[in-house]
Amino acid sequence: MFEKILIANRCEIELRIQRACREMGIRTVVVHSEADTEAKYVKLADESVCIGPPPAASSYLNIPAIISAAEVTDAEAIHPGYGFLAENADFAEKVERSGFVFIGPRPENIRLMGDKVSAKTAMTKAGVPTVPGSEGALPDDGKEIVRIARKVGYPVIIKASGGGGGRGMRVVHTEAALLNAVNMTRSEAQAAFANPVVYLEKYLERPRHIEVQVLADAHKNAVHLGERDCSLQRRHQKVMEEAPAPDLVAKLRDRIGERCVEACRKIGYRGVGTFEFLFEDEEFYFIEMNTRIQVEHPVTEMITGIDLVQEQIRVAAGEKLRFRQKDIVLRGHALECRINAEDPYRFTPSPGKITSYHPPGGPGIRVDSHVYQGYSVPPYYDSMVGKVIAYGATREQAIARMRIALSEMVVEGIQTNIPLHRELLNDTRFVRGGVSIHYLEQKLAQEQTKKK
Repeated sequence: MFEKILIANRCEIELRIQRACREMGIRTVVVHSEADTEAKYVKLADESVCIGPPPAASSYLNIPAIISAAEVTDAEAIHPGYGFLAENADFAEKVERSGFVFIGPRPENIRLMGDKVSAKTAMTKAGVPTVPGSEGALPDDGKEIVRIARKVGYPVIIKASGGGGGRGMRVVHTEAALLNAVNMTRSEAQAAFANPVVYLEKYLERPRHIEVQVLADAHKNAVHLGERDCSLQRRHQKVMEEAPAPDLVAKLRDRIGERCVEACRKIGYRGVGTFEFLFEDEEFYFIEMNTRIQVEHPVTEMITGIDLVQEQIRVAAGEKLRFRQKDIVLRGHALECRINAEDPYRFTPSPGKITSYHPPGGPGIRVDSHVYQGYSVPPYYDSMVGKVIAYGATREQAIARMRIALSEMVVEGIQTNIPLHRELLNDTRFVRGGVSIHYLEQKLAQEQTKKK
């Protein structure tokens, strides 16, 4: 096992990884920007290294600075967390070439699954169901693009192969708008991802977003840890997640989980990962794989009792999985609300000093957050300031506990989206379960119309 790990991230995930390491007796090194010098996780780490000014490009995305920090502190491994460089194959490669262990998948796995065209092709070969669409990248020939779209059937969605985080997508409802949409998406993809390749898929009208958590070691052992429902989204960004997915038949869960596990074995996957699907009319359609720990991993931890970050570290150290599929038992239900520093309805960022802070507690409540009273939320990074997780024996109990938790939570000095979460927890349609990925945006649009 490693004696010292460098954590190349910030915010709550940095503190989450640090705590996992401390429990395992592993010393930690934190790298940080000048903006995060006073952060709680910097003070709690065994060692810290400032790697640059506030802009992420000069600090958290500065690969030479991160590797130099690992060298001067004698770290043995680097954990990338999520976001920033977590799914950057070049970073993983440079980490390993520099003599350190990258706590994540092999670079070739990140590269394969990071490109949505190659990922879809690999999953098709592995027997994982995919959304009907183009076989690979769209050609330059406009007539051929029209033919493909007609075969798939409108509406269709154009996606950037190198896209992510909800960017590089465009829905097309008519043939007249098709070629212009393809050209615009290509231009945006080149500008945002330095990769103009796009592909086409059938646009599903009312799908749910369901993802399967997997864990695999370097010895061809793999398991799935059930699924999460992440359908409450705004502009393809998740707002609330839960596990297990409401009203999902066990045999469907087992069937898709087994296919994901088999896919891991076929591509030689190592580490934690998440297969993301659109689910409609009792059918799963693969859309992408995240080759890292997820923001919403706590809900899976709550219903399985397995610490995913610690297992991620053990696998990276070369250990075999400590359990088999039959050992994975899902108990109860868990919800996660992402607490962001933003206007709850306009969604504009709200950085600034937190003048009063009171996290909730009580049975089944977990708060993953790095903030404290007097902490200043910087304007340079993602707006998430924490996550509240509620666990219950049933979904109804988990929702009730989350309502109580958010009624107790106090964050003053900045705006947060807590009022939106409180509203959603009392929304009849959400409480019933099984809303589509379009539900939240449609709900917000209707409320805006009423206000006008």
